[in-house]
Amino acid sequence: MRSVKLDPEYFVNRELGILAFNRRVLAQAEDERVPLLERLKFLCIFSSNMDEFFEVRVAGLKEQIRFKDTSAGPDGLLPKQVFNRVSAEAHALVDHQYKILNEVVLPRLAEQDIKFLRRGHWNATQSEWIRQYFFRDLMPILTPIGLDPAHPFPRVLNKSLNFAVELEGKDAFGRNSGIAIVQAPRALPRVIRMPSEIAGCEYGFVFLSSILHAHVSELFSGMQVKGCYQFRVTRDSDLTVDDEDVKDLRVALQGELTHRQYGDGVRLEVADNCPEPMSAFLLGQFGLGHEDLYQVNGLVNLVRLMQIPDSVDRPDLKFRRYTPSTPRELNKDPDIFKVIRKGDILLHHPYQSFNPVIEFIKQAAEDPQVLAIKQTFYRTSADSTLMMSLIDAARRGKEVTVVVELMARFDEEANINWAAKLENAGAHVVYGVVGHKTHAKMAMVVRREDDRLRRYVHLATGNYHQRTARLYTDFGLLTCQEEICEDVNDVFAQLTGLGKATKMRHLWQSPFTLHSRLIKAINNEAELARGGKKARIIAKMNALLDADIIRALYDASNAGVKIELIVRGVCALRPGIPGISENITVRSIVGRFLEHTRIFYFHNSGEENVYLASADWMYRNFFRRIEVCFPLLDSKIRKRVIKEGLEPYLKDNLNAWEMLPDSSYRRRAARRGYEFSAQQYLMTELGQDVLADL
Repeated sequence: MRSVKLDPEYFVNRELGILAFNRRVLAQAEDERVPLLERLKFLCIFSSNMDEFFEVRVAGLKEQIRFKDTSAGPDGLLPKQVFNRVSAEAHALVDHQYKILNEVVLPRLAEQDIKFLRRGHWNATQSEWIRQYFFRDLMPILTPIGLDPAHPFPRVLNKSLNFAVELEGKDAFGRNSGIAIVQAPRALPRVIRMPSEIAGCEYGFVFLSSILHAHVSELFSGMQVKGCYQFRVTRDSDLTVDDEDVKDLRVALQGELTHRQYGDGVRLEVADNCPEPMSAFLLGQFGLGHEDLYQVNGLVNLVRLMQIPDSVDRPDLKFRRYTPSTPRELNKDPDIFKVIRKGDILLHHPYQSFNPVIEFIKQAAEDPQVLAIKQTFYRTSADSTLMMSLIDAARRGKEVTVVVELMARFDEEANINWAAKLENAGAHVVYGVVGHKTHAKMAMVVRREDDRLRRYVHLATGNYHQRTARLYTDFGLLTCQEEICEDVNDVFAQLTGLGKATKMRHLWQSPFTLHSRLIKAINNEAELARGGKKARIIAKMNALLDADIIRALYDASNAGVKIELIVRGVCALRPGIPGISENITVRSIVGRFLEHTRIFYFHNSGEENVYLASADWMYRNFFRRIEVCFPLLDSKIRKRVIKEGLEPYLKDNLNAWEMLPDSSYRRRAARRGYEFSAQQYLMTELGQDVLADL
């Protein structure tokens, strides 16, 4: 077998790949087919994505540079080289974002009687309403801080809205400070709706920043305000816990969470009216350089505009309402355990309801025949019905074991709170294995039936999160197949107890077997192709970064295997390179729903093996996390996953982006007379009532 020699040019840098994905998200805000308020949402989603990118990825790069790390990744780029490229690309993307906002989205909204009233255009009635709002709702909770030896620069919270105020004159104590800082309280909305009769339009909004700009002088009696400038700092938010020294993970994390808001600065955003001396002063306060400055034409915190679509009752400017369906077999019989005994149940979210998963745990909590419930949680909602059912089950005296992943990034505090509530109810709460995040999505119910114990299991590609189950595409499987249940039981035993890893019957598991089994399956297709047989791989995931997997895919491509990859986010593999990857295609789907399913298909001489997984093809998922990948043993369900989870995405020519050999992306063009959206097709096929147009 000839192995491809892989030069760095055959790998795409991770950080640049993430930015390429965010460029595709930003393109949704430009798409004329997307309803106007949804386009505003995509601008906010882009901002939120960029916040996390700076908090984690850019923060990591800056740390590598600070410690003079000269190690290069598979792409051959040094940290400083990556940072320079990332900085240039990020600045270009942000500039484009604000151009879309100011030149397209806001003017179009104004045409629809949804207006953002700027300070320079307020009439006398509007100005008076705003003045009253300032004195009534804003001024009492503002704390201006004048900078002098007794008042050093304040600790500014991560991503908070702040104002640098330039002053002239002396105060009551004879102090002559040229600068003051005003922090906008986080409890206040960043956009305030004005009564329509005063706004002069159905929906009139005023930015909090505009109100403060107009009346900031009221905070500095007798002094002259020469300028007032918005700014926002983004900080390093990646928590670090020493795996070797930690004695109580929950206690250690609680200590770290208080520091997240004050990590090292990584980015400074200022309004474009901020003069260079003030920008330089602020950069100096946060230890940042000019390359870390993002001067924007508008609000520095666009994420806060996410509230607008929910505040505006204009269904014609939003995606049309969609109601997910429930599988027929579950509608016929309310006893979910009885239905599962008749055969496996596949759930395809958000096209099908998440309610059967909730009902599975709810019935288990209430059923006197159920003796034990075990479940993993990586992310869940603050009002999780599932968690409340587990608490109820524990209070009823059932054996409830919950594996809560405390290190789920940005959900640590919520998970700590749920862990405490579960423990107070009498549940066994464990935090998995220190050093390995528990990312597997599993729930197991043990029920007494006819003098025997039967296990029921739910396995999924997505989190137990009711809200995101309506926004993310995922598969879930309800089964009582004994060997699958035995495997799940063994994984729970690893997570809660001690012992060697056991040999699984069907599940592939990280950090033990998933990586090697995937490479074996890829190599098997390569051997079949070399033998002149049909060979094909289709894989759908969120990210593809693992170098060993990429090498195996390149080898398989050279052997003649047809490889079709559907990778929503970053993909480090370059497709279509002669002699390297000419048999590989990569596409990304970006649409109304966030593509989140992980599906792995291997033709295997016509057997068509199909697996669903919690893991992407990344080193961390293979070796630093507890993940499960499970086969679909029922032929009908296997065919359904191919039909719903893979084939429509290979046909999509409306929301699909094709990756080119140079790692850039090109949006697929719909052929004349034939337009196909995978998400629209699935809503039509599976939805209870389908009214959406993508």
